Amino acid sequence: MSERRTAIVTGAARGIGAAVAKKLAADGYAVAVIDLDEAACAATVDAIEAAGGAPLAVGANVADEASVAEAVERVATELGAPTVLVNNAGITRDNLLFKMTVEDWDSVMNVHLRGSFLMTRAVQKYMVEAKFGRIVNLSSVSALGARGQVNYAAAKAGVQGFTKTLAFELGKFGVTANAIAPGFIETEMTAATAARLGVDFEDFKTMAAAEIPVNRVGQPEDIANTASFLASEGAGFVSGQVIYVAGGPKD
Repeated sequence: MSERRTAIVTGAARGIGAAVAKKLAADGYAVAVIDLDEAACAATVDAIEAAGGAPLAVGANVADEASVAEAVERVATELGAPTVLVNNAGITRDNLLFKMTVEDWDSVMNVHLRGSFLMTRAVQKYMVEAKFGRIVNLSSVSALGARGQVNYAAAKAGVQGFTKTLAFELGKFGVTANAIAPGFIETEMTAATAARLGVDFEDFKTMAAAEIPVNRVGQPEDIANTASFLASEGAGFVSGQVIYVAGGPKD
């Protein structure tokens, strides 16, 4: 990059978001590390600074319009106009349909879908002005259907439609939009799923790996490497795509 671009990664305090933030920083971006709790971003920020990067921790609720506006304005002022956005923030509230509460449904929809919408709407003006932008949204293999995740699956399928529409609307401004759909990634979230099911996490990973063609579970860095490519100048002719990073083909 001839000049340092600014990237925003939501849900970047841990897991996939933290790995993406660190990878983009290593690629030369100034990176805004956004999470609900600004203090929780410390580990990610410290790692980026230790590697010589330029991070900024920002506490924001991506599902709240005012919070998003304030966060994006702060990033633009302190780091520079953001032209790369990774919508990674997400939560799970798993349950079978007949047990799922309206709150379980709404909270998942608000973070994944409303959050991606609000962040993208706030950032797109900087991308349009720069005639360059990269939007990377996190979907999931759960978009294809997952028992006990009717809310999460619907949200992640929604992210895919959202992504494809962004590609149509923003392409003429030099902005691409793509989605990454991870398979089984070893994170605190999958560990929590194992705990909910009453299964030892190591056994859970072993069982998962046996069903994956490359014979291992994914790591956050697997997603970070894909995000790195999609955010790059070289990915300018890739837009509106859903890339399943799952160790094998998905429908």
